[in-house]
Amino acid sequence: MAFMQRLTGWLVLGLLVLGGCTSLPVIDRAAITSEAIPLSEKTKLGRIANAYRPAPDHSGFRLMPLGKFSLDTRVALAERAEVSLDVQYYHFEDDETGRWLLRALRDAANRGVRVRLLVDDFYTHHGKDEVFLAFAAHKNVEVRIFNPFCCWRNTGQLMRFVASVGDWKRVNHRMHNKLFIADGAMAVIGGRNVANEYFLRSQRGDNFIDVDAFTVGWVVPPLQGLFDRYWNADAVYPIHSVVRGSLTQEALRERFETWTGPEMTPPPDPLPATDILGYGPIREDLEDGRLGLIWAEAYVFADHPDKPFDGEAGGELQDTSVTYNVFEAIRKAEHDLVISSPYLVPGPVGMALFKELRERNVHVVAMTNSLGSTDEPVVHVGYTKYRDPMLELGVELYEVSGTRVKKNRRANLFGASLGRLHAKLAVVDKKTIFVGSMNLDPRSATINTELGAVIHSPELAREMIRIIDVDRLRSAYRLRLNKEGTACEWVSVDDDDEEIVLTEEPDSTAWLRFKTWLLSPLVPESLL
Repeated sequence: MAFMQRLTGWLVLGLLVLGGCTSLPVIDRAAITSEAIPLSEKTKLGRIANAYRPAPDHSGFRLMPLGKFSLDTRVALAERAEVSLDVQYYHFEDDETGRWLLRALRDAANRGVRVRLLVDDFYTHHGKDEVFLAFAAHKNVEVRIFNPFCCWRNTGQLMRFVASVGDWKRVNHRMHNKLFIADGAMAVIGGRNVANEYFLRSQRGDNFIDVDAFTVGWVVPPLQGLFDRYWNADAVYPIHSVVRGSLTQEALRERFETWTGPEMTPPPDPLPATDILGYGPIREDLEDGRLGLIWAEAYVFADHPDKPFDGEAGGELQDTSVTYNVFEAIRKAEHDLVISSPYLVPGPVGMALFKELRERNVHVVAMTNSLGSTDEPVVHVGYTKYRDPMLELGVELYEVSGTRVKKNRRANLFGASLGRLHAKLAVVDKKTIFVGSMNLDPRSATINTELGAVIHSPELAREMIRIIDVDRLRSAYRLRLNKEGTACEWVSVDDDDEEIVLTEEPDSTAWLRFKTWLLSPLVPESLL
């Protein structure tokens, strides 16, 4: 017993020492402040963006459900940018997709385009810092890190958190935003990070179902302002201030050339002619000098970059938060609400909102991942606590099935995707939509920062419903309570339209179900 006590004491002391192993540098913020470059019609993208704008307060949109088109749009914008590229992502992976986009950004910088890349620090472990250092070694490029870890940067994720044990409250908070702006004229927002699995390029078959929106017009200057607020925030550090490299700038540029060259970074597959909505690649529109868009009134918003340090998970929503703004848009529903959230943990606040809507006879449809398709089984534990209560309220609930997605093999959409839902969408009364980075869970509400847009457009609402219904009706299980009202049932139909009823979590192994059951009482909902 005495030995165990001493061992425990030494472990605690070691963790405390590791937690204080270093600290973040002091930055002269005034010296590194920079601002977005406004749209100019002297650039080709600027001329195209303004050419067909019907009104000063309108914005043009095109939904992009096909990952191949969404990646190509970012690359096409980088290839055509003349002045600036502002890029902000939670996850920017060192894989074929990440390096392909980084090379396009580097090529733009070599043409004289100012490139500002802001990434969250959560996925920069295992030596990925060197990729960003090599990118930042080029002229006209600056890379900054949101809320960096202080210690053990080249280790695994677990060790970085262990080394930050004394700084847990800070490092638990992450920037979940996704934003790409070219020449202050055109932007891409939505749910996709930069990694193979978001653009149908994963060889493991674990691709995500997601949706982005391409936009021009009134919302782009506010998006630039939101980017600047993060870029110049106290939580953001130039990569050179937190990462120390042994290579010279020239050596880093040589490595970048090798890493992003054709041997290590093959190009994406050829694009199909159209996506499920009938649109071709935006690249073709840019080549023709005109854009086929849906114009509408819209507004964009993002959490303040200081939000993570002001509140606690599970606390009340700040009226400046993305979740608060989305809930206010949802609360205006009079007839129906359709939502898609890969991680659906509504919590007391979300359940109160669902109850309010159902008491007004609003038809609520919600789609999320099944246990067999989710990439976050721990979050699924939190979701299961609300599954029966949502069904009891009369929420029409669906869970995406990776097996059914593969079976459908829908042309030009998700192909052999594993069917992991990642789209964060909402449609209110078939006339207003939300698209952005926010999940309906406690972490998005009060811990992470998010970004999104609310768009008032019946035409876009119809398109979004069409996208959601592809999975809701063909690739998901409909949930219901059994006749006794004591347990869930998962309902689907076979090829002969015969009803199939399952009584346990579909597409999951007994071991996975046991693990989630074991974790159920141990997982703090506030951290999901």
